[in-house]
Amino acid sequence: MYDIGSTAFMVVCTMLVLLMTPGLAFFYGGLSRRKNVINTMIMAMSVIGIVGVMWIACGWSFAYGGDGSIPFFGGLDQLGCFAATGEMLGEAANVPEGTTYPSIINICFQMAFCMITCAIITGAVAGRMKYGAVMLFVAIWVPLVYAPLAHMVWGGEGSLIGDTIGALDFAGGDVVHISSGVTGLVLCLLLGGRRGFGLVSYRPHNIPFVALGATLLWFGWFGFNAGSQFAADGTAALALLNTVAASAAGMLAWIVVERIRVRKPTLVGACTGLVAGLVGITPAAGFVEPWAAIVIGACTAPCCFFAISIAKRRIGYDDALDAFGCHSVGGVVGGLLTGIFCVPELSWTDFGGLIYTGDPTLFGCQLAGILVTLVFVIAGALVIGCVVRKIYDGSLRVSEAVASTWQPMARAPIPRTWAWINNAFDEPGGALAAHRKGEKP
Repeated sequence: MYDIGSTAFMVVCTMLVLLMTPGLAFFYGGLSRRKNVINTMIMAMSVIGIVGVMWIACGWSFAYGGDGSIPFFGGLDQLGCFAATGEMLGEAANVPEGTTYPSIINICFQMAFCMITCAIITGAVAGRMKYGAVMLFVAIWVPLVYAPLAHMVWGGEGSLIGDTIGALDFAGGDVVHISSGVTGLVLCLLLGGRRGFGLVSYRPHNIPFVALGATLLWFGWFGFNAGSQFAADGTAALALLNTVAASAAGMLAWIVVERIRVRKPTLVGACTGLVAGLVGITPAAGFVEPWAAIVIGACTAPCCFFAISIAKRRIGYDDALDAFGCHSVGGVVGGLLTGIFCVPELSWTDFGGLIYTGDPTLFGCQLAGILVTLVFVIAGALVIGCVVRKIYDGSLRVSEAVASTWQPMARAPIPRTWAWINNAFDEPGGALAAHRKGEKP
């Protein structure tokens, strides 16, 4: 019989992660320019439809199917999830030893991870990439890049990064954050900069939207990290505490750096620091102590601040909403610090963190895993981006006319039937005006 507590725990965590994608839509929508807000939000939201279908059709099978004999690919045995119901009924009749909840929950839990990953990518290209091109890119990227990478990291015995290399990634530093940010950077370079990039100040149009989105992300992240333990136990509780500690430290560090650099803290900066701290702790959430989580958050936020505020301007790439600067940079920093602060007893491998063991093996494994992730994702995103660009007649960008068009909503024409009423009440010489003056219309 399944453990009711762990089953309920995983269902709630899945719901929290699903909440993150609409939260990111609000976060991105607030950061975007006024004329682009609807386009930015619909791109982030639309990945729910694309990923929801692709994950059931083939994504789950490519990531977690098969027998583990292929280090970078799952298998074809779970296509369409046709066997999921049968397996669930079989488990219910004879629950395998050590199984605490129905494994079918994992399909939706991992689907939610894929959704938020794809939504992050859309922030890098906001304001200039064709909507259809974004959707087509995501539909191809999920089975060919995300699913194989998920298998390489979390595919268990025989997986390339998680088993052969021995790198640790508790909740998605490689799979979610590095992959999404780097993919966004590749698309930025294929697209080119926005009109006026480097000359025009792109300021957030709705800061309360940013705060609302950050709040939803923060709330959902508890399911993101704690749920990655796949059990309602002490490690899940540790991941929950570390998530709070790192996000708090990230916010505080960003505020301090911003106070030094620009002489005053901002709400957008505080929210960005919160997210940076969350990104940094993601690969380490269940492996480190709370004091180390504070260090990770405090180190990640300044690195992301430098990447967003200084490096982007000097290098010249136009990452519209800083998907690369926040997520990839934060994921790399968090992944490397995992190799330093990992508690040996909590490690999934035979190696612990550098400060506990004095052995740099785990740190080297973390670095190797990150490098493999970067090479695989860059190559895959570049090929898919070029293919999609070819399909769209050599251009991923919206036309100049569409990019520059924004006007306040025009007043709707008034039906002829109501024309007299309109004139009577609105026109200076109308019936109402004459009545007010004591005159006949």
